[in-house]
Amino acid sequence: MEKVKVGIIGPGNIGSDLMYKVMRSPYLQMKKMAGIVESEGIRRARSLGFETSIEGVSAVAKDPEIKIVFDATSATAHMTNARVLREAGKMVFDMTPAAVGKFVVPAVNLEKVQKCNNLNMVTCGGQATIPLAYAVQRASKCSYVEIVSCIASKSAGPGTRANIDEFTQTTAKALREICGIPKSKAIIILNPAEPPLMMTNTVYCLVENPDERAICQSVNEMVKKVQSYVPGYRLRVPPILDGNKVTVIAEVKGAGDFLPSYSGNLDIINAAAIAAAEKIAVMSYGGRSDNE
Repeated sequence: MEKVKVGIIGPGNIGSDLMYKVMRSPYLQMKKMAGIVESEGIRRARSLGFETSIEGVSAVAKDPEIKIVFDATSATAHMTNARVLREAGKMVFDMTPAAVGKFVVPAVNLEKVQKCNNLNMVTCGGQATIPLAYAVQRASKCSYVEIVSCIASKSAGPGTRANIDEFTQTTAKALREICGIPKSKAIIILNPAEPPLMMTNTVYCLVENPDERAICQSVNEMVKKVQSYVPGYRLRVPPILDGNKVTVIAEVKGAGDFLPSYSGNLDIINAAAIAAAEKIAVMSYGGRSDNE
């Protein structure tokens, strides 16, 4: 079988970076970029030889060849788009914090949710911190987790800024649901420093049975899993135990497919979506690489 064809709604920074990632995927094939106005992103996709449309979600929904859709619009827009795409029978990856579908973090819970037709990629902060919180939780039970994602102000576009409230709420909820931690809090900081700094994510956990060796081993194993699809993900500060408090800090350097390397926040959520989509392309649609 051939690669699985995909459509992207939202030709902004996230949508454009997704397009470049799809272009080098061995299992996915870019078919259509859709927006609601004739934009730079639309023109970029067209110049690369892909179909484009300014009819928004309807253009992708009515294309029978498209099996997988990435919605890179906004939390508000996805509330409508989700219904349209569900009725059209599309597999949807929601890049917004709308949280209509099931939360997915590939390194943690993809196998549990891969049969759902709408998967929410949580947030950039969620993709960076949930693996660490999960790793600590499975080694030493956590009663509370707090995460702080610090991103370069330049990498936060209009969509990110408009969804700040949804970011904190969705990330905190996903930390509880995916990690099984009773209480959680999420904070995002837009750092105006020049030159722009890499995305940094700090995870604070209160644990009931501190086991430094088990926690470090669990965290290191999880970091390797995330690095399999986000090579720029690394521990900046390994687990530090202070009584019953565990602190871990991870940094994310972007791959530079379309966005600057300091935009690790956008890169990690896109890379996670591509990794999940590739797995589903193979498992659900029989997608194969051109080299297979």
